[in-house]
Amino acid sequence: MTALFALATSLLWGLADFGGGLLTRRTPALTVVVASQSIAVAVLGAIVVATGGWSEAGPQLWFAVAAGLVGPVAMLAFYKALALGPMGVVSPLGSIGVAVPVGVGLVLGERPGLLQFAGILVAVAGICLAGGPQFRGAPVQRQAIVLTLVAAFGFGAVMALIAEASSTLTGLFLALFVQRVTNVAAGGAALYVSVRRGAPALPAEGFPWRSLPALAFVGLADVAANGTYSIAAQQGPVTVAAVLASLYPVVTAVAARGVLRERLRGVQAAGAGLALVGTVLLASG
Repeated sequence: MTALFALATSLLWGLADFGGGLLTRRTPALTVVVASQSIAVAVLGAIVVATGGWSEAGPQLWFAVAAGLVGPVAMLAFYKALALGPMGVVSPLGSIGVAVPVGVGLVLGERPGLLQFAGILVAVAGICLAGGPQFRGAPVQRQAIVLTLVAAFGFGAVMALIAEASSTLTGLFLALFVQRVTNVAAGGAALYVSVRRGAPALPAEGFPWRSLPALAFVGLADVAANGTYSIAAQQGPVTVAAVLASLYPVVTAVAARGVLRERLRGVQAAGAGLALVGTVLLASG
């Protein structure tokens, strides 16, 4: 069950990243984040009311608040790093955030078997290569490296925090709702500051109403991914769940190949293959 839910997390995150990437080509990234997460808040709020999730409120929700604050910071740092580039370095480097939840699992006493340990190493190598790392070209700015590491740590911290925010299904709905409300508040504040500094909040043609279904998909897929990861981390070893859940760059690359007809570089294909081998080793271990 751990492998199943963790792989579902990778699928959902990969598709959400792909959809978000397409949306930000026409709409400012902060607006995409705030709009998509606002839709998620509305849906989660209805689910919490319907399931009586408020009864699960407790101190553990502070983990959800922390995840909601860290997430937007990590995302903004990642977007800024991508702007500074090169993307071929930033994208795979950002995936090392998996070290955070894996480290938490090891600190808590988890000890993967030899086969699982080999699977972790192979899968992480595949994740990094799937991003298409750039081995030659222009030098990378130090600021881009720092921002990417901040983003990677943030992404990993969100995975670790959300796994601790609940222990029941109804509690998980409440934790995700609290996380998304915090996301919208933090993202909205950042958007307000950005607009005050002169950056546009909307494209020239106004709010992209035609993109509303895509915004809803991105927001809900991201929420669902957090939920399936939390379940995976509770069902089995965090060290295994975190690595399998971090295969989303492979999904994004494959989606770009299938929808946009982007050609996979040799290093990306090799990374996808290694990630698959690592998945098999983890699942069989």
